Amino acid sequence: MKFLSLILAVIFGSYLLSGCDKDKIDTDFDSSSMQQLAQDEVAIENYSNEALDDANEVLSKGGGLKSVSSMPCNMVFDSILTGDTMTYTLTFNGLNCNGNKFKTGVIKLKRIINIPWSQAGNSVSMQFINFKVTKVSNQKWIMLNGTKTWTNLSGGLIKNLGDSLTTSVTHTITGSIQAAFNDTTIRTWNIARKKTFTGTYPGALILTIEGIGNSNGYSNLATWGLNRKNENFYTQINQAVVLKQVCGWDPVSGIKTHQIPADNKSATTTFGFDSNNQPVTSGNCPDRYKVDWVKGSLSGTFFNDLH
Repeated sequence: MKFLSLILAVIFGSYLLSGCDKDKIDTDFDSSSMQQLAQDEVAIENYSNEALDDANEVLSKGGGLKSVSSMPCNMVFDSILTGDTMTYTLTFNGLNCNGNKFKTGVIKLKRIINIPWSQAGNSVSMQFINFKVTKVSNQKWIMLNGTKTWTNLSGGLIKNLGDSLTTSVTHTITGSIQAAFNDTTIRTWNIARKKTFTGTYPGALILTIEGIGNSNGYSNLATWGLNRKNENFYTQINQAVVLKQVCGWDPVSGIKTHQIPADNKSATTTFGFDSNNQPVTSGNCPDRYKVDWVKGSLSGTFFNDLH
């Protein structure tokens, strides 16, 4: 079930600053840190979502199978039962099924064996161990380490969406992730998101993402921590981000705000633009997203490609 194929190739922003269109940017201020933060936040969410997609393949099968069908490409699966706790080990070493990312490293999932993943309130521990994802087109990579708690808040399985009993499935993901980037910087990001799946499986799923974190007076946080310039940042979801499976899990709408209070600057990411930097019309899939930044009395706008 590749409901997040990409994972969600879900929101993948270009890393190269040359890929940005810049409008009305005041030359007295270097906006590169805001561009980098917006791109990193999009990319880390993208990679984390793809990992969740792979993990869901295992959890949806259930039990303690040593191997299962329809697993992610170039992944070796194993499991071991210790007491009442099942540990699934997902080891990656190769291209994903779309051929656009090369993945290495390990993801470990731990859950209580006698509680089905489909039960409301069931939680799974998800540990990233040197989980490295390299974008094939430009060889840019991010490596993740850390642990998340993944909760099936509503109960039910995504693969059952569209039947007479399942109209939505809601998960929450919270935790702390250390992200290492190819420029040798290492930063720790906190994550707190609610994800609601609706629509029909397979092929017509819709994912709505909200921020559920709180820190230092900021609410609706999806991520917060230190950026590559060692600045504290806070990323809020001001309008729920909506992704559609028919658009390759690209975000078709939604607004995020990135705050860096110590330097009096912020950036607002708005999803849902076409290749001409115009809002997409109903039924069309987006190509780009817009970032509006503010630094004191200065401001500017740039657009990034989703792929």
